[in-house]
Amino acid sequence: MAMLKVTDLKVYYGVIQAIKGISFEVNQGEVIALIGANGAGKTTILHTVTGLIPPKNGRIEFEGKDITKLQGHKIVSLGMAHVPEGRRVFASLTVLENLKLGAYTRKNKEEINASLEMVYKRFPRLEERKSQLAGTLSGGEQQMLAMGRALMSKPRILLMDEPSMGLSPIYVNEIFDIIKQVSAEGTTVLLVEQNAKKALEIADRAYVLETGNIALEGKASDLMNNESVKKAYLGE
Repeated sequence: MAMLKVTDLKVYYGVIQAIKGISFEVNQGEVIALIGANGAGKTTILHTVTGLIPPKNGRIEFEGKDITKLQGHKIVSLGMAHVPEGRRVFASLTVLENLKLGAYTRKNKEEINASLEMVYKRFPRLEERKSQLAGTLSGGEQQMLAMGRALMSKPRILLMDEPSMGLSPIYVNEIFDIIKQVSAEGTTVLLVEQNAKKALEIADRAYVLETGNIALEGKASDLMNNESVKKAYLGE
């Protein structure tokens, strides 16, 4: 059984149809990439899956449970975390306060502290800057904070929206290494990314979106070698 199953999803903004009846699935332990040009509908899909936008039609199932009409905060407590585009850290709170907000669905203090240690181990820079205001961090550090905050909810699946956007190449490599680590430790990942080459390098499978439709799908390694993908997304 797929961990996340999306069937015939249709999403509108007013009269404009953004998502045109797409279906896809994510199996436990996979890294799945959604790639495509700006405006293809990648972010809309993540927002719909995590309960931020209601779909017009279709069904979203998470671990066999229908979550199509569930509110966002309830979806988080089922084990799904969303790292939004543009990081969205709470600029006027400290790094530590941001991380603790990620654990708001959890009650056990000891477990929360254990998660905090795990986040600090994975992102030593966050520990060094734990009393600093999040708004004073660099872009790369804010991206790490957004990821750390999402991991504080102990998700079984992590949805990431454009994690490399606006980052220097060094930070891009670092962020992708961390996504690989998170996956190796057992968290399933659904990744929306403009940097198709980077996404396909770490994904198991990928879906190529074009104006609200899935144009291509397959193993990431096959799509890397697909001529039309190379031309359109890999700059070859």
